[in-house]
Amino acid sequence: MTEPTTSSIATTEAEAGGDEAAKKSKVVPRFAAFAFAGIIVLTLIWTKVTPWVSYPIAFLSHVALEEVAPMWVREIHKQPGLIEVQTSVGVSVPSAGGRIADVVVDADPGRYAFGLPIFLALILAAYAANRAPGRIQKAVAGYLILLPIQSFSLVMYLLMQVLVAAKLDIRTLRVDPWQVESIVFGYQVGVLVLPTLAPVLVWLLLDRKFFGDVIVNGWKQSMKARTPARKK
Repeated sequence: MTEPTTSSIATTEAEAGGDEAAKKSKVVPRFAAFAFAGIIVLTLIWTKVTPWVSYPIAFLSHVALEEVAPMWVREIHKQPGLIEVQTSVGVSVPSAGGRIADVVVDADPGRYAFGLPIFLALILAAYAANRAPGRIQKAVAGYLILLPIQSFSLVMYLLMQVLVAAKLDIRTLRVDPWQVESIVFGYQVGVLVLPTLAPVLVWLLLDRKFFGDVIVNGWKQSMKARTPARKK
């Protein structure tokens, strides 16, 4: 029998590498399509179940509010789809003849939980595009990681509503200026940035191997395929 030459082995390895690279380059558009479709479908489902799915966020926010703002919080009431905070911050009500009334703020916890369907869509898209393993474990881990982040967003929103109701009056709020500034900064990060960014960052953390080996390499191969070969 004729033994394979070094050149034939190299050619075979090159062809195998080319086939692998071609497969990876095709994964990227499949992943993008599945992720886009998954976000739409899961968001529609999430809107129906969010009052119950987001209840743990309200529970964590309840605990956090009593720890970080005991000087304001008087009572907190929770139910699926709503958290209501009765505060000890008194403000003048012009429509009631200038009488002092305690500020009451409320919010829908699900308003800051929409990152969950985004995260789950990315997790499922990785499996649909390339059969990435460990989906259930990563989905559960991601949900648990997102809970405190989403609770932070909800707490910052509620605290900011208290500031607005008191018109940022330090004497009414009975706090130091740096505390007000911290709440304003936390509101900007927690309400304007984290709800959308957090699910993507958590997915990158949990699925970094798939992202690096498949998405990044596949994108590089796709770019190489589109770039015309340079003339020697």
